[in-house]
Amino acid sequence: MKGDLTQEDVARLLSDPSASNRAETAGKVAAQIETGSLSAEGRRMAEDIIRVMARDASVMVREAVALNLKSSAGLPRDVALTLARDIDSVALPVLEFSDVLTDEDLLELIAEAKVERQEAIARRREVSGVVADALVETGSERVVTALVGNDGADLSELTLSRVVDRFGENGEVQTAMVRRSRLPISVSERLVAKLSDHLRDYLVKHHELSVDTASDIVFRARERTILNLASGDAGEDDVVQLTTQLAAKGRLTPSLVLRALCIGDLVFFEAAMAALAGVPVENARILIHDRGPLGLKSIHEKAGLPATLLPTIRTALQIASETHFGAADDRETYSRTVLERILTQCVDLRDEDEAFLLRKLHDLMGDEVAAP
Repeated sequence: MKGDLTQEDVARLLSDPSASNRAETAGKVAAQIETGSLSAEGRRMAEDIIRVMARDASVMVREAVALNLKSSAGLPRDVALTLARDIDSVALPVLEFSDVLTDEDLLELIAEAKVERQEAIARRREVSGVVADALVETGSERVVTALVGNDGADLSELTLSRVVDRFGENGEVQTAMVRRSRLPISVSERLVAKLSDHLRDYLVKHHELSVDTASDIVFRARERTILNLASGDAGEDDVVQLTTQLAAKGRLTPSLVLRALCIGDLVFFEAAMAALAGVPVENARILIHDRGPLGLKSIHEKAGLPATLLPTIRTALQIASETHFGAADDRETYSRTVLERILTQCVDLRDEDEAFLLRKLHDLMGDEVAAP
């Protein structure tokens, strides 16, 4: 068949003492394998030539084999493994591009490899979950940065959480995670907490702010960010998971709960009350919207929220039931409406309770309104 290699071709190509000629031959043989035009006998002969050249004494020849066959489905697996264990200039293209390497192969290679090779595996077009987990556990910050920056990597929520545990304070890893096309909301919140700690330390160190002032600035910014996460593409299950995580970590604060209610995020508010009270969301929803005096009061107490906030929450819920909250661009208007009505309707507060409420509402609105 046209395109087949003959015995004479093989003899002539392998007997040529020039490394450059052998490298050129490697490219030609690789091209023939790639086109798929060889007969069964010709293909076996070509693969034998490639096996010989993959062990050639000349680096130039081995590099030619690796570069020409790195993406080829016709590269024999045993040859791919030989090349993947060669010097970096030979191994790296195969590690990054060859699809003939199995997950089992890659796990063995990860265990044997140095950073540069692990990083090449992390950049592969597709990285399975099991390979990704191995890279997170054995790789360096450089490897994990490449992995989380690769949208072709199958990173589970558990794996991403492990990344936050091990590398969450590394700026490059943080940047790569933020730029992923999708990040689970629970992981995003944990990352926000890590970033917030760094931001607070930076403000104290570089802007001569007191720890309390810097903490207050970061605290309000973090709460706004968390609610933005919850009000994006997150479904109710995601929000429930987020509030459960926040409650477990002590980050589901009264001000965050109040802020959610006052910007019209009833889903977050209901899930937050359920998480704090330790009851199913369905139960919390029934108690929260009970028209009588006992339902809201009982779950408020069960959630451990300050008694001072109960009149505010009751008023905000009443406003929510009477006011249609539309598109996201109405959020500021809605929040201002809630604030104004709370301040005018909560008239039975003691002086100290009113002062507390005003501080909470100022914290709640952050930079959106002037301090009362």
